[in-house]
Amino acid sequence: MAINNNGNALAFSDAQWSLAGKRAVVTGGTKGIGYAIVEELCKFGATVHTCARQEADLLECLRRWEAKGFKVTGSTCDVSSPEDREKLMAEVSSVFGGKLDILVNNAGTGFVKPMALITPEEYKFMMSTNVDSTFHLSQLAYPLLKASGGGAVVNNSSLAGSLGIDNLSIYGTTKAAVNQLTRNLACEWAKDNIRTNCVSPGSIRTPLLEPLLAMPEFKAKETYRIPLGRVGESEEVAQLVAFLCLPASRYITGQVIFIDGGKSINGNL
Repeated sequence: MAINNNGNALAFSDAQWSLAGKRAVVTGGTKGIGYAIVEELCKFGATVHTCARQEADLLECLRRWEAKGFKVTGSTCDVSSPEDREKLMAEVSSVFGGKLDILVNNAGTGFVKPMALITPEEYKFMMSTNVDSTFHLSQLAYPLLKASGGGAVVNNSSLAGSLGIDNLSIYGTTKAAVNQLTRNLACEWAKDNIRTNCVSPGSIRTPLLEPLLAMPEFKAKETYRIPLGRVGESEEVAQLVAFLCLPASRYITGQVIFIDGGKSINGNL
C-alpha cells in the first residue's frame, strides 16, 4: 500500500509482486549468492531448478529446501562444460514441459593473480565458466523463454567488470563481457518479451570471503571505500535478483545494477 500526492491510498496488485507459477533456473545454487537466490525466488512462489558441480552438496540443499516447503529440483552440472550445459537445459525442458520464465546465470569462478602469471589453462577455465556458460545457457534457454511468452534473464556480474582492480584482470574481463552481453540480449530479445538485466555485486559475505573478513586488516581494507561501511550479504543480492524477475520490474531491461554499498560512486580519498 502506498499514498499518492492527494493523500489517497493506492493498492498495488498482488500479481505484480508474485512469482507464483513461474519456472526458474538458477545455476550454482548450493552456496553463497546462488543459494540465497534460490530461496528468495521460492519465497515469491517460483518453482526452481538449480545445479551444482558436487552431487553431495546438491542433495543436501534439496533436502533443506524440501523441509522448508520450497519447490526445488536439481542437476549436477559443471557449467564450464558445453556437454553439461546442454544436458542441464535438456533436463530443465523436461521438468518444466518445454517452457521457462526465469534464467539466473549465477555460477562463476575467480581468483586473485597477477596477469603475467595466469596460465593458458586458468584463462580458458575462467572464460568457459564465466562467459561461455552465460552465453550458451542463455542461447539454450531462449526457445524455452519464448515458448512461455517471455520472461526474465538475470546475469551475475561483479564490480570488477566495471572498475580496474589489481590482480583481477582476467576475472574483470569476463564480467565486462557479461555486462555487454546483457545489454545486447536486452535489445535483441525485447521483441520476444524477454528482459535481460545484470546485477553487479561489490564485496559480499560468502563462504569464500568469510574467513578473510575475520582478519581485521583485510576487513578494514575491503570496507574502506564503501560509504555504508560494511560488506553486503548474499540475501541482499538475492532480493535484487528477485525484483528483476518480478512483473513489477517489467519496464527494466538492459541494466547493469551495482549492489556495492556505494563503493562504485565514492570519489572520496
